[in-house]
Amino acid sequence: MTALLRLAVPNKGRLQDPTAGLLSQAGLIYERTERSLSAPVANVDIELLFVRAEDVCEMVADGVSALGITGLDLLEESGADLQVVAELGFGTCRLTAAVPNASLMQDLGELEGMRVATAHARVTGEFFAKQGIDVTLIPLRGSVEVAPKLDVADAIVDLVSSGSTMMVNGLRPIATLLESQAVLVARRSDTGLTDGQQQVVTMLQAAVAARRKRYVVMNAPQEALRAIEEIIPGIEAPSVVPLAHNGKVAIHSVVDAKDVWQVLPRLKEAGATGILVLPIESLIV
Repeated sequence: MTALLRLAVPNKGRLQDPTAGLLSQAGLIYERTERSLSAPVANVDIELLFVRAEDVCEMVADGVSALGITGLDLLEESGADLQVVAELGFGTCRLTAAVPNASLMQDLGELEGMRVATAHARVTGEFFAKQGIDVTLIPLRGSVEVAPKLDVADAIVDLVSSGSTMMVNGLRPIATLLESQAVLVARRSDTGLTDGQQQVVTMLQAAVAARRKRYVVMNAPQEALRAIEEIIPGIEAPSVVPLAHNGKVAIHSVVDAKDVWQVLPRLKEAGATGILVLPIESLIV
């Protein structure tokens, strides 16, 4: 019997639902109840471990799990000697230094000698030490944004997605310490990833890559092919299939999702008709 590969994933918080969506898109079939601590994957020799995102790094570092999905900020804060084997493209945020709107401070250097509240004491401390800026860290687990209002700190360092929470609490950012997103992590090994680990990496990366692309299908006159190929060259080249009517072809290609709005009008102008834009489940380049 093949040994199960354990994959630790967040069981709550901002990374839980996007992680579950990615696993489903990658083709993993499993059932989980609200109280589940683990679940076997029906179609692959993988066992999912449901833990706090903050605990994923420890599970992987201790060898309990072969791989784990967590935030880059949590990996850096843990100090675990793990490698990032894939960036997953969701859960994006920034670890940001901010001060009250009324403060005159404009850059990090002006925080010299100040009190800085944060839930990311390790990353924040190492960052300021590398910058040669002496600050007093005030470790907090929650409600970091209110620290200046309560005169607990002069500034904060906290995770920011949209920035709305900081604005509501009368704060403005002055610097970014770390850009974060969800990542797949593994222990470092002189022999590299195992076949099982590499399979997981490949399938998750294929799902992530697919989210950034769209599959475009259209009909066009043969004489429009050159102009259309210049608009959507595809990964290597567009697929061209002759149609039953003389002089007509079907063109299949892949485009960046962010470019669809600009591409479609140009394709129509070039002579394309019956244009379909379809999602992609997986993409291995």
